[in-house]
Amino acid sequence: MIKFALAAVWICAATLGAVFYSFQSAGAKSGTEVAAPSLMGGLDYVKTDVISVPMIRDSKVEGYFLARLVYTVDPSELRKLTVPADALITDVVYSYIYSMAALDFSKTPALDLDAFRKGIRDGINKRVKQDLVEDVLVEQVDYLTKDEIRDNAVKRRKPVAEKPAANAEAGEAGHEAAPAH
Repeated sequence: MIKFALAAVWICAATLGAVFYSFQSAGAKSGTEVAAPSLMGGLDYVKTDVISVPMIRDSKVEGYFLARLVYTVDPSELRKLTVPADALITDVVYSYIYSMAALDFSKTPALDLDAFRKGIRDGINKRVKQDLVEDVLVEQVDYLTKDEIRDNAVKRRKPVAEKPAANAEAGEAGHEAAPAH
């Protein structure tokens, strides 16, 4: 029994010593260096709604660029904004997409995500004249042509249109089968 008690005291002492040492060494490092905020904490991760940008070519809507973004920002700096952050980001996404004349989704097989994220981040930071946004993360990016949107709308309506016709046929059949009084 004494062996177990001595082992427990030894484990407690070793654990306390390790915790004390780790706090001491962490305090010494933070006192000499200023660390940039990491992706693990200190920043807020703010998710945007889906941003829909119509792609216009030759005065016609060719399709829609859809994006859902997450941006990392210092919460104290975010509170200083006088304009809602979502409105600012939506405006920067529109400006970025429309300023890229070479960006034609009907001909370009893929979007350069690194350039897109960097362009959005730099656009926001330039607009507010400080480093507000640390990083832009892409949650969703899609391009839908006008025909794809129309096809999806027709597919969604079709089952609804078939139901009343099926109910009407069942109703007619029910009237024929009902006995007359």
